[in-house]
This record gives sequence, structure tokens and C-alpha cells, in this order.
Amino acid sequence: MQPFQSHRLSVAPMMDWTDRHCRVLHRTLSSRALLYTEMLTTGAVLHGDRARLLAFDAAEHPVALQLGGSDPADLAAAARIGEAEGYDEINLNVGCPSDRVQSGRFGACLMREPELVAECMAAIGAAVTVPATVKCRIGVDDQDPEESLFRLVDLCAAAGVKTFVVHARKAWLKGLSPKENRDVPPLDYPLVHRLKRERPDLTIAINGGLGSLDEALPHLEVMDGVMLGRAAYHTPALLGQVDRRVFGAGEDVSPFEAVERYKPYILAELARGTHLAAMTRHMLGLFHGLPGARAWRRVLTVEGVKAGAGIEVVDAALGEVLRAQDERRARGLEAGQAA
Repeated sequence: MQPFQSHRLSVAPMMDWTDRHCRVLHRTLSSRALLYTEMLTTGAVLHGDRARLLAFDAAEHPVALQLGGSDPADLAAAARIGEAEGYDEINLNVGCPSDRVQSGRFGACLMREPELVAECMAAIGAAVTVPATVKCRIGVDDQDPEESLFRLVDLCAAAGVKTFVVHARKAWLKGLSPKENRDVPPLDYPLVHRLKRERPDLTIAINGGLGSLDEALPHLEVMDGVMLGRAAYHTPALLGQVDRRVFGAGEDVSPFEAVERYKPYILAELARGTHLAAMTRHMLGLFHGLPGARAWRRVLTVEGVKAGAGIEVVDAALGEVLRAQDERRARGLEAGQAA
């Protein structure tokens, strides 16, 4: 799948959230959205447990590996490993504002060093044949976003980068927590729209503050793509409409169908010794807003963490949802008969 098509809708990398189990769940809902790994540092890729850190299921394609780092040689080496492992894209994080990331001189603090980012991207691009892309903010701290964003993009484009995902907020590196950095700095969608308008040859996707497909779709009238983060994680059922509404192909996937598609993966992972809760924690929001959603979460949360918990826990939770829906339908019939 070509980067442009995939970037029509992508699911943001989120540390401690978008692990391989999460991505397989998301893939049961959409066959076309581009999925991202959690950000992995070059040190972890080069010196850590690669089998654990880089493992992914073949069903996840298209899937991008997001790297964190600022040394061009290390990034090139990590990118080569990622391509060899089968990832469809290598993405450099220039947007994460956490203190841990800043101390390692990567993430959003690199917005202050656009020449270094371009050097890193040139190294990655020379090392791999898959697309090398950038995810960035519009600026940090007291930077003028109109200058910082365009300078970063132009330097990276000159280094060969064709695709950018732009979180339409500044990041405040001191004084705000990572959580506050997702909400407090104001969004500037018009600036990102302008970037696309003035750089029409580049593929530009927009990210930040998009809480639903209804909010995301209007951006596709002017942007090449949109990236959803927390909305896709906390209410994953919305991904079941992505193939039809965003890509114009396929039929909607219901939460019930997603559970059935996910079950074989759960069984295979249980057989490998994976704890059930490692998988079911990503399913908690699947029935958000539907009858039985609270009971679904309760069963998975309480029973799923117990030693030896198996697929029967998922079946029991699903039974609670079906029971709640049957009760609502029965009440509706009774109300209609009474009328």
C-alpha cells in the first residue's frame, strides 16, 4: 500500500498503549488504516531485546516503526533493522514532549534543531527503501510556529522526506506535563492547512484534538491524511467505519465482529504464555456508548487479570453485552405494546 493511501487515516503511536496486541485489535476493525508502533529509542532497537520490541503480527500491515533518537548513524542502523523486520515505514518522532524524551535529546526538543533533524532523515532515507517520514509539532516554547514548522519541513524535504504528520499544537517543554501538552497549547489547524496548500507536492497528515471521524473527515478535504490518537484507543469501534468512510471500500465492522476476529489471536497468544490482560486492556472501550459497556469493562478488568484467565473471560464479558442489548430491546417492545 502506498504511503499516501495509508496516511488517509492513521492511528497515532502512543507510548505504553499501541503495542502489538493493540495494533492487531485495531486491524480487526480496519484493513487499511496505517498503524504505528510505540516510539522505540535507537538504543533499545540497537541494544535491547529485538525479538520482543520489534515483533509484530503479519496481520498488522501496513505498520510503521516509530523511532526516537538524534544520532544519524544510530537512526540509520535502527532503520535498517526495522526494514529488515518487515516494517512498511520508518518514522522519526519530533513531537513527544516528555521529560524522559528530552533528556535523551529526541522528541519535541528536536524542533529547535531542524538542521539535525534533516541530517537524521537523510541518514534514514539513505539506509532504507521504505518511506522515511516525520511526525512533528508546529513548534516548541516561544518559537514562532510559522517559522519553526515551515523551516523543519523544508529542510527535511530537501533531505528527501515526502511525508509529514503534524500535530497542530506547540509543545511546552518546561512547565507542562505530557498530558497537558495534549490539551493546553491551542490547536492551529489553519497553519497546518496552509502548510499543505503552500507545499502541495508533499504528503501532509494532520493530528491533534480529533475526537471522532466526524471531526476528522472535513480535514481530508484539504489534507492528505488525518491521524487519530486517543479517540482511536479509547473508542476503537470508530475504526470499524474507516474503510468505508475514509477509503471508500469495504463494509463497517461491528464491535461484535471485531471480538470474533480477535479471538484467534488471543488464543494463539495465550498458548504462547501471554497474559490475557495484556490483550484485553486494549478492548475496554470497544463497546463505548452501547448497552452493557460497563459490564463489559468490569468483567474484563476484574476477571482478566486473574492467574490462568482465558478466552472464557472474553466470552463472559460479551455475554453481558448481549444480555444488556436483549433487555433494552425487550423494554422497547413492551413500551411499544403499551403505546
